[in-house]
Amino acid sequence: MIDRIYLKDFLSFKEVDLELKNGLVVFTGPSGAGKSVLMQTILSLFAIGESKAALGEVSLSNLNIKNEAYDIEVNDDIVIKEIKKDKIRYFLNVQSISKKNLNSFSKKLIKHLHLKDTSDFDSSKLISFLDSMSSRNQKEFTSLKSSFDEQFLKFQEMTKELAKIKDDESKLEDLKEFAKFEIEKIKSINPEVGEYEELNDIKKKLAKKEKIQEAIENSKDIFSYSSSVNSALELLDEDSTFFDESINELNNIYERFNDSLSELEELDIENVLDRIEKLSNLQKRFGSIQEALAYKEQKEKELESYENISFEKSILEKNLFKISEEIEQKAKKISIFRKESISVLEEKINYYLKYLYLSNAKINLDKKELDKTGFDKVHFELNGVSLETISSGEFNRLRLALLTSISDFDIIGNGILFLDEIDANLSGKESSAIATVLDKLSKTYQIFAISHQPQLTSTASQHFLVDKKDGVSSVRKLDENSRINEIARMISGEDITKDAYSFAKNLLNKKSEKKDKKELI
Repeated sequence: MIDRIYLKDFLSFKEVDLELKNGLVVFTGPSGAGKSVLMQTILSLFAIGESKAALGEVSLSNLNIKNEAYDIEVNDDIVIKEIKKDKIRYFLNVQSISKKNLNSFSKKLIKHLHLKDTSDFDSSKLISFLDSMSSRNQKEFTSLKSSFDEQFLKFQEMTKELAKIKDDESKLEDLKEFAKFEIEKIKSINPEVGEYEELNDIKKKLAKKEKIQEAIENSKDIFSYSSSVNSALELLDEDSTFFDESINELNNIYERFNDSLSELEELDIENVLDRIEKLSNLQKRFGSIQEALAYKEQKEKELESYENISFEKSILEKNLFKISEEIEQKAKKISIFRKESISVLEEKINYYLKYLYLSNAKINLDKKELDKTGFDKVHFELNGVSLETISSGEFNRLRLALLTSISDFDIIGNGILFLDEIDANLSGKESSAIATVLDKLSKTYQIFAISHQPQLTSTASQHFLVDKKDGVSSVRKLDENSRINEIARMISGEDITKDAYSFAKNLLNKKSEKKDKKELI
């Protein structure tokens, strides 16, 4: 439970310091005094909503919670602190904690019920809660649901793969033709690695052919003087071997060129140039001849896979059918577990409805197309009528019964409930019914509520008045006489009548008389 709440500097409030006890804590006061602001600011201490206070602190005790990360044992006292300067910082028992982690921690303690929010009847939300109930009650359900989730994910992946194959299949002829065209284009050139470089060398030789021939012709006279050089070396008593070898090597070079020249003359220069152009185009497109050949190999594999696509499709369809059957069977088993949990939840809801002057709530599982949650869609009825057609008063009371029932399963013992204007726009009879249910709940939970009705207010264990004067809001705990005056004001307005005062006094007397009697619920 919350023992103390301290808040400083938030909107119209200067300072709030509340000492609290267990049971039902009610805040009342005139419109615009700041009741909702106070409630939201208290919730912000648990990282539920945005902070409005410059400083906030909440002390808690007797909590059935354990958290190793923050060194919290069962029944340890807990202090949560919030400081707002340049940014908001949160502390849990002096340790710094992020807003996200504090919010996650708080959800084990706190439940905020707001009647303007109707999302609690959302099918997906209720399915999640039913699964949570089933997991607690049946160990087999946990492994079943985990297996279903895993297989459904695989089913989705296989479905996408099959869709792609079918899409490819519709374009198959175009894909085949394109692959064949690309393969044939490279195949018709039939390039070889290094060929482009060799042909370029030939091209260079052809370009210099006439100049080389002319230079050789002009230098041939050197061979006519070789005997004269040998004679001169002999007279000088020098060995002429080096000269003979050089003349022979030069002659060999000239002969090799003449031989290559005859080969070049046999080449079709137009074909060489055309070949070089084709290889050059390949290199420009792919970067190199190696990459062009790799692309051809890739397209050949793709063409082969296109030829096998019908076979792959057939295998995938068989596997998909098999896993689909397995998923459907598991989904049916999951539905059975959910129906068992629905029976428990339905019984609990109708238990509370009896004291809200309603009855016969029915939770149905309608079948829908299989998705990640299974076949089930939750559908509520009240006396055979769908929620869309019941009155707002009936809707609100049914929702309270649902939320109260969920809280019985969803919040730890000694949990804390926040109810924002739970009895707004209700008749006296409906308000009395809600007060009865909340009085029962307050034996298990500490409840904070904003009230506009005397019935719920008179049931409170603690009653705080939120008031505003000269633009400054304040909160104070009311004693017995002050409570009578405030409840009388709620009944008759600012001009309190004798009847309103007597009625308020009688309400509080009935509350006192019940303390020594056995509760009816």
